[in-house]
Amino acid sequence: MSWFSRKKPKLEEQTDGEERKVKTEGIFVKCLECDSALYKGELENSLQVCTHCNYHFRMDARSRLKSIFDDGEYEKLDEEVMSADPLGFVDTKPYKDRIEQAKAASGLPEAIVSGKGKVGGHLVYAGAMDMSFIGGSMGSAVGEKITRLIERAMETSGAVITFAASGGARMQEGTLSLMQMAKISAALAQLHVTRLPFISVLTDPTTGGVTASFAMLGDVIIAEPKALIGFAGPRVIEQTIRQKLPKGFQRSEFLLEHGMVDMVVDRREIRDRIIRLLDFMMNENLNKQ
Repeated sequence: MSWFSRKKPKLEEQTDGEERKVKTEGIFVKCLECDSALYKGELENSLQVCTHCNYHFRMDARSRLKSIFDDGEYEKLDEEVMSADPLGFVDTKPYKDRIEQAKAASGLPEAIVSGKGKVGGHLVYAGAMDMSFIGGSMGSAVGEKITRLIERAMETSGAVITFAASGGARMQEGTLSLMQMAKISAALAQLHVTRLPFISVLTDPTTGGVTASFAMLGDVIIAEPKALIGFAGPRVIEQTIRQKLPKGFQRSEFLLEHGMVDMVVDRREIRDRIIRLLDFMMNENLNKQ
């Protein structure tokens, strides 16, 4: 009598002509730069950066904040500040409907997520924009949330960090959205007087009114590799000046070469670089008080 018996595994029933397939949907992601098949878990561990060619995928706002704060922990701020529809704007559909669809699709209350926490032991107020919410556009709610970050930093002697990812001002709010450019810039001018640091991180893409205001006003401006950064898009510029633009125009490396940003840093190294900057800038601030 044998102690063990070997049983044949049961196979799932299949119809005639049906091929058995291993389901891999959602497990792998194709790199848009080098076409490599990337394991989704490995990609998340590398902060959405291709491990073969260093292509930077777009990153959602909550993951941004988690990646920067100590132990990934932070206090959510101003979640109740959301877009209204002051103009009753309607294009192919009402603006109110677009807002609700954006909330459902992105899982976010607005195009920016704000948080308070420690970065390298320093008190930091940070905001990360998200392209999945109406193209990361800046409306009244986004302007208000960024301004509140700056005001809180001044009240408690903290630093401000923003991660820009935007198509620009939100057209559905008209001049009210454009006013946010001046509103945030005025708050940053007050922050500058206090000598508290503002670090601006530019990601792909950073365009329009966001570029024309707070994104380019950082004491230190960091850009991710190959991020599109500019005011008008390259196609609009080419049509206007009727000239072919230089290779790599409006990409991070081009802007670094022409003195528009201070450094281009791999996303996996940004937290360490920011900590080094805060160590210097916060201590320098204390020495001058």
